[in-house]
Amino acid sequence: MTAAPDYRAAAKASRAAALQEPLPNRREMHERSATLWDEMAESAEQYVQRSAERETARIERKEAAQSLPRPNASPCPAEPM
Repeated sequence: MTAAPDYRAAAKASRAAALQEPLPNRREMHERSATLWDEMAESAEQYVQRSAERETARIERKEAAQSLPRPNASPCPAEPM
């Protein structure tokens, strides 16, 4: 689960507030807020993507390591000295 949908909803609400705002300074404030929410959503989405890629790579490395022969594996156990 990611926070991106919540961030996108906050950006949408900020844009709606900007459209309703008669004062230019406050309208700009709402627009800046919407931009920041969108940037946070993008960052959250990229984080999820990178995490999924790292997890896939980790699993692939683990599977590759399991398929390699073990260096000291012998068919019979070592004899005691």
